[in-house]
Amino acid sequence: MSDDSCHNIHLLNSSAKYGGISYNNKMNIMQRFVAMLGAIHRESFKEEVDVRNWDTRPAIVLMTVAFCLLALHYLKFNTAFYSALSWWFEHVSSQGNEAFYQLRQQTWFPLLSQAWWSFWHVLTFVLIPLLVIKTVLKDSLKDYGLGLGDLKKDIKWYVLLAAPILFFVFLVSFREDFSSHYPFYKLAYRSWADLIAWEILYLIQFFCVEFFFRGFIIQACRPAFGVNAIFVMIVPYMMIHFSKPWLEATGAIFFGLFLGVLAFHTRTIWGGVVVHISIALSMDIAALLQTKGLPQQWLP
Repeated sequence: MSDDSCHNIHLLNSSAKYGGISYNNKMNIMQRFVAMLGAIHRESFKEEVDVRNWDTRPAIVLMTVAFCLLALHYLKFNTAFYSALSWWFEHVSSQGNEAFYQLRQQTWFPLLSQAWWSFWHVLTFVLIPLLVIKTVLKDSLKDYGLGLGDLKKDIKWYVLLAAPILFFVFLVSFREDFSSHYPFYKLAYRSWADLIAWEILYLIQFFCVEFFFRGFIIQACRPAFGVNAIFVMIVPYMMIHFSKPWLEATGAIFFGLFLGVLAFHTRTIWGGVVVHISIALSMDIAALLQTKGLPQQWLP
C-alpha cells in the first residue's frame, strides 16, 4: 500500500475516535473518506493505461452479471420450481401428475422449494462466475476475494458496520411489515429441524451474494475502473432488494458502499460474509420472537 493511502486511512481512523462532532468536522470526515477512496483508486492502476488496447474484462464480467441476474430473477421462485416438477412428472417419470400431487403433500415439500431457491443462487452467483474466472479470464480465485487478504487490519470497521445495524434490527423487529416478511420460509417456527435446515440454505446464499458482488464484480472491474468498480456494483446490488421492505432496500445502497470499500481495501469477501450472516440470522430470530416464537419441538 502506498504512503498516500496509509496516511488517508490513518486520518479516517483517528477522526472516528471522537464523539460530539460538529457539522464542520463531519464535513472534514467526509473529505477524508473521499481522500482515502482517491488513494485506493490510484493504487488500482499499477501502470499507465494504454488506450489503444481494450480491456475486455469488465465487458465479459458485466455481461455475465446481466445474464446471471436475469436467470436468477425468473428461475428462483416457486412458480419455476412447480413448473419444472410438473414437466418432469409429465414427460420423464412414468408416475404422472398423481406422483407430483403426492410429493406436494409431503411434510418437507415446502423446504424443498427453498432448496430450489438456494440452488439458483449458488449456480448464478458462484458456479457460473467461477467458470468464467477459470476458463475465460484465466485468473486465480484468490484475486476474487476468496483468500483472507488484509482482513485483520479492518476487522474493527466490520464490527462498527454491523453493530448499529444489529441494534436497528432490534428496533424494526416490532414493525408488522418486518415481522411478517421474515423468515422467508414461513414454517421455520414448526420445528428446530425446519429452522436449522432453512438457515443453512439461507446463509449459504449470503456467501453467494458476497462473492458475486464484492468478489466477482469489484475485483474483476478493479483494474479498469479503479475505485469506481464499487459504485458499479452498488446499482445491481440495490436492485436485488426491490422485493424487500423499503427501509432495507434503501439501506442496501449504503451497506453495499461500505462493504464494497472494505472488500476493495482488504481484497477479501469474508468480512462481509460474516457481517451479512450475523445480520440475517438476527433478523430471522427477531421476527420469530415477535410472531410465532422459536420452535418447541425437534421434528415437525
